[in-house]
Formats: sequence, structure tokens, C-alpha cells
Amino acid sequence: MPNSSSISEFLLLALADTRQLQLLHFWLLLGIYLAALLGNGLISTAVACHHRLHTPMYFFLLNLALLDLGCISTTLPKAMANALWDTRTISYAGCAAQTFLFVFLFSAEYSVLVVMSYDRYVAICKPLHYGTLMDSKACASMAAAAWGTGVLHALLHTASTFSLPLCQGNAVDQFFCEIAQIVRLSCSGSYIREFGLIICSALIFFACFVFVVLSYVQIFRAVQRMASEQGRHKAFSTCLPHLAVLSLFVSTAIFAYLKPPSISSTSLDLVVAVLYTVIPPALNPVIYSMRNQELKDALRKLFGDILLQHQ
Repeated sequence: MPNSSSISEFLLLALADTRQLQLLHFWLLLGIYLAALLGNGLISTAVACHHRLHTPMYFFLLNLALLDLGCISTTLPKAMANALWDTRTISYAGCAAQTFLFVFLFSAEYSVLVVMSYDRYVAICKPLHYGTLMDSKACASMAAAAWGTGVLHALLHTASTFSLPLCQGNAVDQFFCEIAQIVRLSCSGSYIREFGLIICSALIFFACFVFVVLSYVQIFRAVQRMASEQGRHKAFSTCLPHLAVLSLFVSTAIFAYLKPPSISSTSLDLVVAVLYTVIPPALNPVIYSMRNQELKDALRKLFGDILLQHQ
């Protein structure tokens, strides 16, 4: 049996068995990737370039878009390259780097979504204190805490996972280096420390989820008490996109990691992994721009400026 010291590379799961299907998957993933790059890139540019969007809500949306760009760029390019060149390999160091980056960006994104729920809570439930509680220094501190939490979380999990002795070969049953799949390659009884870290992470994840739920309970109560229908509509229009993005993120992640073992299979694991790693970064820009008139106006102005420069 190979051990971790003798493994120099891992074999990732092939997306398809035939060459034609591999190329089809490559073009499909390329389309999704380009759409995610375009959508998140446009939101980032619009928020950065337009002073009307220099508010806490859009500052955190900018952070979310950057994290989405990083998250999808961590997994898809390697999967596309493997499909295009008909290979499955990834180096040991490359796998460790991919694991670190994915856990970092995924954790930071969840933290930013939690912070965004607090921002909406303060804006709607404590509007008179919004300027004080959500000033530029507070926003920068919360964003730094979200990114820092992601780095710490990734360091702990990556160090723990790649210190495990591996006795079950080097074939990872996923299209990227996922911690759960690498732990399955470890020797029997050696994964207790990583399992403990996963339990701690799950508890923190659940505590943040409870915080978000309680925040939205207070938000909906405050909205129901508003006398103006226009005020209620405006409040809902700023909350619903965030709620939709958060629901998509949480539901796909929960299903990926808490689905019953009885229904688990390699093909289902692959589909679920695509759902929680690829779909949210591609859909988030669409969800946020659908009902947001300020963002639509900023994007129109951005396109108008670009067209004027080329005339």
C-alpha cells in the first residue's frame, strides 16, 4: 500500500468516460466559467467605479463577487484542463494548494454572507444608528475578519488533512481535491483529528446560520411594522437577493455534506459538488442584478462609458 510520503500526485475523477463527452463537458464548463467571470467582474467594476455604490451593502457585495471569482477559479480551470487534455493528474503540492484556496474562499464567502445579513439587520431595524454601526472602519474590520477567518480555517484543515498517512491509494473520487475525499484515502483510525475539526467547523457554521435566521426574523418583523408600502418594497428588494444567494449557498453545501450515505454514489457526489462549487458563483451576479435598479443603472453607465471611449 502506498503511504503519503511516496505519493507525488493524485488522480482526480474523470468527468466522462468517452472522449466526446469529455470535450462536451469542457465546453460546458468553459461557458459557465466565462459567465461567472463576466458577471462577477462586471459587479466588481461597477461597485468600484461608481461613487453611488460606495455604501456598506455594495462594499460587501464587492467582497462576495471577488470571493466568487476566486472560488470558481480554484476548481474549474484544472477540471477543464483535465477534460481537454484527457488526463486526471494533479501534483501533491497542487492538490494541497487547491484544498487550501477552496476552503479559504468558501469559508470567507460564508462569513461575508453572514456579515451581509447583519448589515441588512442594522439598515432596517436600526436605521438611525446605521451610519455609526456601519461606518467605513467597521465595514473594513468586518470584511478583514471574514477573510481572516477563511485563512485560519483553511490553514487548520489543510495542515490536518495533508498530515494524514494515506494507505488507500491516490485516486480522489471528485473533480477537485475535496477534503472529504482525501480523508477517505487515509489509514484507518488516523483521521480522528480532522474529524474533530470538521465537527467544530459544523458547529460554527450552524451558530452563524442561527444568527442569520434570528436577524431575518427581526428584519421581517420590522418590515411588517412599516406604514409605507414603498418602504416595505424597498426593504424587501435589498433583502431578497441576499436571502436567495444565502439559501442557494447553504442548501447546496448542507446537501453535499449531510446527504444520507445510503444515497451516496460517485456520480451523485460529482453532481452535488458541481452544484455547490460552480452554480452559486455563476448565479449570484444574476440574482443580485435582477431586482437591483441601482446596480442596473451603474452597469448601463459602465457600458455607456465603454462605448463612448471606442467611438
